[in-house]
Amino acid sequence: MADKTAEELAQDYTAMGHSVSLITDVIAGDAMDGETDADKKACVSRNVEHLELMKAMKKEDGTTSIWTDESFTAIDSAVSAGKTYVG
Repeated sequence: MADKTAEELAQDYTAMGHSVSLITDVIAGDAMDGETDADKKACVSRNVEHLELMKAMKKEDGTTSIWTDESFTAIDSAVSAGKTYVG
C-alpha cells in the first residue's frame, strides 16, 4: 500500500467516525429500525471489521502505523461494544 497523504488520513479517520456512530446507534436502537436482528448484527460486524482493518493499517514499510496522534478511544470502545453485541 502506498503511504497516505494527510488529507487521505483525515478522510479515513472521518469514515471511521461514521462507523463508530453507526455501531453505537444500532446498539442503542436508534438506527436500522424495522430491520431484523440478523441484519443489524451483520451491519455492526461489517463496521467493526472496517474499524479493525483501518486501525491496523501500516505504511509501505509494513511495520509503521499510518496513524500519528489520532485518538482511538471511541473506536476501541465501538469495536468492543460491537463484538459484544454481535456475540
